[in-house]
Amino acid sequence: MPLERRTVGSVAAEEAVAVELEALDHVGLVVSDVPRSVRWYREVLGLRRAYEDAWGDFPAVLEAGGSGVALFPNEDGRPVPVDDPMRHVGFRTSRRGLEAAKAELRARGIEFHEGDYGVAWSVYLPDPDGYQVEITTYEAAPA
Repeated sequence: MPLERRTVGSVAAEEAVAVELEALDHVGLVVSDVPRSVRWYREVLGLRRAYEDAWGDFPAVLEAGGSGVALFPNEDGRPVPVDDPMRHVGFRTSRRGLEAAKAELRARGIEFHEGDYGVAWSVYLPDPDGYQVEITTYEAAPA
């Protein structure tokens, strides 16, 4: 029997979903060199280590504002294949934060490209394993 597709708006009050999610917690990424990736996420994106006392580096968790990445070592130590289906992680910031990120990336000589989606504006850059990292805002630039 095929599943019925519905949007959240079409769910009647009596059918409300009991699961109450607050936000995205983390994205798990397989990396070829955990210490290198920890340094990159700390130094380039300003993420902070979390749960290091409990978990050490398995996984190495870094976050900002309650969400972030969990870095897992690649079993064979080889680079992550470019056709890996999980190639993208996005972080939300303010308009001021996006402009500051662009200035910081330029100062570090880190190449990035920008996207304008009408309601969202983003910069994209690769992490050390080639995952695409997005920094995005939903705040328009001042006119």
